[in-house]
Amino acid sequence: MIDLQMVRAAWANRFNTDGREKLIRDYVVLLNQVVWQRQASFFAAAVLAALYFDPISTFASYALVVVTEMLDLMLARKSNAWDGRDPVVGRKILRGIAVNTVLSAVAISIFSINIAVQQTSGGHFTPLFFLFSASLFAAMYNSQMVGILLLRLSIYGAAFLFIAFLDVYRYFPPLSSPVWLEFFTIIFVLYFIVDISAKFYRNYQDRLDQMKLLEAENERTKVALEIKSQFLSTVSHELRTPLTSIIGGLDLVNNGVLGEVPENLRPVIGVAAKNGHRLASLIDDLLDLQKIEAGEIVFHLKPIDANDLVADAVESTIGYADKLGLRVATVPCGDACRFMGDRSRMIQVMNNLLSNALKFSKPGGTVTVRVETRGSRVRILVEDEGVGIPSGANERVFGRFSQVDSSDIRKVGGTGLGLNITKQIVERHHGMIDYISELGVGSTFFIEFERLTGKDGINAGASPDVASGTTV
Repeated sequence: MIDLQMVRAAWANRFNTDGREKLIRDYVVLLNQVVWQRQASFFAAAVLAALYFDPISTFASYALVVVTEMLDLMLARKSNAWDGRDPVVGRKILRGIAVNTVLSAVAISIFSINIAVQQTSGGHFTPLFFLFSASLFAAMYNSQMVGILLLRLSIYGAAFLFIAFLDVYRYFPPLSSPVWLEFFTIIFVLYFIVDISAKFYRNYQDRLDQMKLLEAENERTKVALEIKSQFLSTVSHELRTPLTSIIGGLDLVNNGVLGEVPENLRPVIGVAAKNGHRLASLIDDLLDLQKIEAGEIVFHLKPIDANDLVADAVESTIGYADKLGLRVATVPCGDACRFMGDRSRMIQVMNNLLSNALKFSKPGGTVTVRVETRGSRVRILVEDEGVGIPSGANERVFGRFSQVDSSDIRKVGGTGLGLNITKQIVERHHGMIDYISELGVGSTFFIEFERLTGKDGINAGASPDVASGTTV
């Protein structure tokens, strides 16, 4: 038998900790999960026992088990209502768990012993099996609280020993009798129950330790992300002010505002200005990325006409397209093609997609922007006639600081952040972005959103040139 002093010591040591609330929560959750399963088992046992033994005493002892289960359910509701802050309430709940454990274990023991007393021949397999099942339930679902587990198993152990000594007391058989064989078998079963209970308890403690490690790692990750975010924000802001002055000065010199620039200096100043603009673009991308990760970007969602959005985005890229010797064609949608979005951020998305298509297109080619409706969705497609993208490159295409590993594409500069930021903006609009590509033929990137219907989805009315399509 287990010393009750050890039970009390383990109880005090376990529950005088900050983890009291979690232990109670875990105990109650498991209790609620198995209460009906356990009741179904005991009801089946009661019906079976009533067929072969006295039904009145059998159902009377089973009624005690049901009453203790109801007490457990009442305590579970009280535990669920506890916010974990008031330690007095926590101690009351723990005392309630201890009292209910004693009542439940005693009721189950009485139920089993009642059957054993009525069974005068053939051993006591039936009541012992019921008691063994209850012990396994305790080992599996009471392992969060070692004090409660020991308390319940102590009562079950007393019931096991009572049943083991029952026939020995009745018949005083010789040591060679099967009665003693059953007695020693019961002792072995008791050892097995104690051993498996200890294993369940250790497994639960291992899971707690793993959870603590995961929580600690999660906290370290949060701190690292916060430091990284602050670093990016600080560095980007500190770089932006002097860089703006440098770019402005270089542009003034390059445009001859400060005087004629010697021919031998023009290429150097042009390269410096170009790289300055690239660095400014990188800083802007870093700031956008930092804001998105920190959740600091607020999207002001309003109905947007996809045709108007495309027209504005194409107009803003005319100069860049002319510089590269490319054309941009639009094929608008004739149906209502409105969706909810933040217009400024959607312009940013379109500019990124158009810039990407223009950079990777061959001189003299055409980039086509189409607007389509597909059932309840609006899709905007940007098609180029560039070098294409190898298969299996999706992660690199939409990754951070990455470009597709191809010598043709590597000739084009970029931060490697544009499509990643575009993807995050689109997804925060509950949209999707993807592409279709073939090497040497070109790529088609498309974004898709839920289409507005009804009054909000009525086309705002496109101008004649938009309705028929234009080429810049």
